[in-house]
Amino acid sequence: MSTTKISDLVNPIVMADSISAKIEKKIVVSPFARIDNSLVGVPGDTIYVPQYSYIGDASDIAEGDAVDTTKLVASTTKATIKKAMKAVELTDEAVLSGYGNPVGETNNQLALAIASKVDADAMDALLSAQLQYDGSDKTINYDGIVDAIDVFSEEGNTEKVMFIHPKQMTQLRHDENFISADKYPGAVVMTGEIGMIANTRIVPSRRVTLNPEISEGYVLCSPFDEDALTVVEDAAGDGEIALEDVIADIPDAKAGNSVRHQEAVGEGVFYINPIVKIESDEQTEDEAPALTIYLKRDTNVEAQRESLRRVTDISVDKLYTVALSNNSKVVLAKFKK
Repeated sequence: MSTTKISDLVNPIVMADSISAKIEKKIVVSPFARIDNSLVGVPGDTIYVPQYSYIGDASDIAEGDAVDTTKLVASTTKATIKKAMKAVELTDEAVLSGYGNPVGETNNQLALAIASKVDADAMDALLSAQLQYDGSDKTINYDGIVDAIDVFSEEGNTEKVMFIHPKQMTQLRHDENFISADKYPGAVVMTGEIGMIANTRIVPSRRVTLNPEISEGYVLCSPFDEDALTVVEDAAGDGEIALEDVIADIPDAKAGNSVRHQEAVGEGVFYINPIVKIESDEQTEDEAPALTIYLKRDTNVEAQRESLRRVTDISVDKLYTVALSNNSKVVLAKFKK
């Protein structure tokens, strides 16, 4: 007669594969992020993410004349690997009773815990983006989303995803331009996607928050913004502002940027809705994604037996970091609460 052992039911290798598969399905904010494995098996826990500036359009050059060279400028974002971890303790009685499948539920809960943490970090990274659209005087609607998309200054309307708070769903569903996901000719692309508006996929997430208290200062904006000012190196005239005047609010500002002045705003007045480009304009952009998840070690599951207590501790961890790797592919749209 064979005896069922706890070690037969709690197998870390099997659980690791199961949990890894579940994590990918439960992640909402970061499925469009690129996974970078370059740090796996390599010493060090800090990376510097480069972000290159556009060198400008080509110029007409007469025959025999030399073209002026342009300096390729890159800013960097520092990102440090961290460890996300969660653990569950199971008694022998719970495992062997079979009531409610505690081992399977443990798999599910651990996967959800890690996925939720990755999502939270991804949203935090998106909220560090510099391009903004201020529609905080009106609730979310088609016209506002179109204006926010125009901040990208695209030549063509590429595919995007927009994260909204669940409380904004009703307002969008009443908009005649909103296309519900159940009316798509094909399947949804994003986890949690409810529909589309202005070629932008809409995904509700409770990680979309109301604004913190905002101080007065300058923010990047679209050159088509009616309040836009052009950043210049030194002297500023009509429609211009000197680089030294905006550098305190926008550390990465450079000549040629479009900025505008924002007033101080109290906390909790509007939602901050990230809009993320998930496709590149092949004519003008490289393939650098908006977000990159840098993995040091993927999902790792360990089980530890405490014989005297007849319990098994199951823990899962993931060593990674999430960084905003392309500022030009994220716009933070502000819409009234």
